[in-house]
Amino acid sequence: MPSAEQITENVNRYLDLVDVADADGIAQLYAVDAAIEDPVGGEVHVGRQTIHGFYSNIAGTKNSHELHTLRVCGHEAAFYWTLTVNSAMRIDIISTMNFDAEAKITSMKAYWGPANVTQL
Repeated sequence: MPSAEQITENVNRYLDLVDVADADGIAQLYAVDAAIEDPVGGEVHVGRQTIHGFYSNIAGTKNSHELHTLRVCGHEAAFYWTLTVNSAMRIDIISTMNFDAEAKITSMKAYWGPANVTQL
């Protein structure tokens, strides 16, 4: 099982890579057969290549984040954070991640919807 420190490091690395819209770097944090659902209720993306395609949608954006709280228990993490996109939109998100023994993300769910988006 990965340590709490490894999971914390990978969550922070994920957020930093979202800031710079690095789809390649983000995809490498995921296990080969990982799945993401972002937002929950939307399409589930399975496999690192598909996940890379999903994150390629943020290419060219200038982002910043604020991590409000992070909880790590066992091989899972839950965190509340705010993503600001192009200084024009803020999204309040609760994300959950599961990790494998090598601290790769095996699944991610992002809980947010229209009510969590603020135009700036």
